[in-house]
Amino acid sequence: MKIYNSFSEIKSDLESGTTTCVALVNSYIETAASKKNLNIFLEIFKTSALEKAKLVDEKIKSKTAGKLAGMVIALKDNLCYKGHKVSASSKILEGFESLFNATVVERLLAEDAIIIGRCNCDEFAMGSSNENSAFGNVLNPLDIKRVPGGSSGGSAAAVAANMCIAALGTDTGGSIRQPASFCGVVGYKPSYGRVSRYGAIAYASSFDQIGPITKTVEDAALIMEVMAGQDEYDSTSSSKPVPAYSKELKNTPAKLRIAYIKDCLENEGLNPEIKTRINDIIGKLKSAGHTVEAVDFPYLDYLVPTYYVLTTAEASSNLARFDGINFGYRSKNATDLESTYKKSRSEGFGTEVKRRIMLGTFVLSSGYYDAYYSKGQKVRRVIQNKTNEILDKYDFIFLPTTPGTAFEFGQKGADPIAMYLEDIFTVQANITGLPAISLPMGKHSSGLPFGVQVIGKNFADADVFAFSDYLMKNC
Repeated sequence: MKIYNSFSEIKSDLESGTTTCVALVNSYIETAASKKNLNIFLEIFKTSALEKAKLVDEKIKSKTAGKLAGMVIALKDNLCYKGHKVSASSKILEGFESLFNATVVERLLAEDAIIIGRCNCDEFAMGSSNENSAFGNVLNPLDIKRVPGGSSGGSAAAVAANMCIAALGTDTGGSIRQPASFCGVVGYKPSYGRVSRYGAIAYASSFDQIGPITKTVEDAALIMEVMAGQDEYDSTSSSKPVPAYSKELKNTPAKLRIAYIKDCLENEGLNPEIKTRINDIIGKLKSAGHTVEAVDFPYLDYLVPTYYVLTTAEASSNLARFDGINFGYRSKNATDLESTYKKSRSEGFGTEVKRRIMLGTFVLSSGYYDAYYSKGQKVRRVIQNKTNEILDKYDFIFLPTTPGTAFEFGQKGADPIAMYLEDIFTVQANITGLPAISLPMGKHSSGLPFGVQVIGKNFADADVFAFSDYLMKNC
């Protein structure tokens, strides 16, 4: 099979007749089958994907095809696709089939994207390594002894392993950007409210955002162009008009003001080679005439605790609906109503999900609400204010995506705190609701990739894409 590195290459071959959508889908299915050991797909939607491919081929011939005609996309297993199974990689949603499309899925299909299957992920999007799935670990296609990152590890691995040209993930604290960094692809988290969350199985509603994982900035921008916009089914979605992101990639101002957080680069957990690469990019930006300055951000150590206090509280509330009564898994050992609840939830949820539900229930409980949840909300506001203060003076914040490259399986699993600290550079964008992207601009001496991250101003998603495209081509 020909390996495509961008949607524009696919479009060119479709237009010239070199390939067809049916041939494309079949080749991706064959690739997925040949790399089944990576455990990336929980299910390939072979029948519906090929049916859609035939339809799109006919539309291409009649010149009525949408802007994503020929784009083969994988879904993270927490996004609803009507008539297809969705489980959030959890036993508790065993056998559940979606009755409706997520808004993002509806919009992609309307522009003739082809959905190839659902990707394994950390259960209920809780994790940084893809070791928490009820269906086993996803292996990193670049080194099978290492994690692909999480929670959207299957989505990032699918793109890196050439099983699709793009995938959707969800990002609650870095779950798109961190696996993108580990797998050497582009991962984008939109501004909060830019993309409808309707049809995404919720983890923490005030943090979650759906975004694309691709090989190029242009492809991510194009997918965002289609997915973004107000939705009557999501009251948090913004009514701001959606720019043509993919057409505005050349709109980077001649001279930019860029901040980098000194505390991040001086963090003792940051791999020295990543620090060197960040400094190298900073040097190139300065040489090109941009202003790049160090700024203080004194709340780095408060990011992860704030994130986990607030997200676990929201998870405790969101996951209450999975009770063994209405749908999904029900324990065979239950004898009455109370045991149905207890046994279904204790058998249906995995260890990490149970840990976060219990932590969230604790921080919301009487006597601890003010000490933890209420205080966490206040700290969130302080972090938002300080970040926006930086962005009042600068166009972007530039920082690493992850402290290191992909780690080996089992290396951090025994210590939840060490695993949670994997999110130290990514959670800031979720706490503040700002757009952020991970760009595959680094290669470690071990041969493993790593990403660099850009955070932009609220709803300045177009500027983030334009600057990212500039960085990828010039640094």
